[in-house]
Amino acid sequence: MNGDSRSALEAQYIRRHHKHEPRENQCTSALVKHIKAPVHLVWSLVRRFDQPQKYKPFVSRCIMQGDLGIGSVREVNVKSGLPATTSTERLEQLDDEEHILGIRIVGGDHRLRNYSSIITVHPEVIEGRPGTMVIESFVVDVPDGNTKDETCYFVEALIRCNLSSLADVSERMAVQGRTDPINH
Repeated sequence: MNGDSRSALEAQYIRRHHKHEPRENQCTSALVKHIKAPVHLVWSLVRRFDQPQKYKPFVSRCIMQGDLGIGSVREVNVKSGLPATTSTERLEQLDDEEHILGIRIVGGDHRLRNYSSIITVHPEVIEGRPGTMVIESFVVDVPDGNTKDETCYFVEALIRCNLSSLADVSERMAVQGRTDPINH
């Protein structure tokens, strides 16, 4: 698939699944990562709301409240180096058919207020092999003292890091022949 048709497909998925309606004091963006691993393997990592540390490098620990259903809440401990130590997040959407995960931050000692994100996972072919297109979008309040550009840049940097780590973990598992979904 050439770059034009790839970006047209990305735009189509973003319009379909990543509907954020930012208010005046918010910023929003969507990032795309192409991963050389099958969609079922990548989704098995993304869907684990209870174990974000499997691929998110800034998460040191996650404690769940409730089961893995919509409305479940997790308390995430953040590794040092970021301007936070905890984040409380609620599962807003989990669709195993369409491969959609939506979360909302509902508390924590950070400046990401009214943060909501959607991650979608889509099959694609990369270099003749099964691959995955991952799209993550977000909307968040712009904190006092920051601009929209600064806020988007910071959040995009975190998401890029998470998506890069997701690619590394998924591709390593695929190369090792571990293509069964992660269930624990």
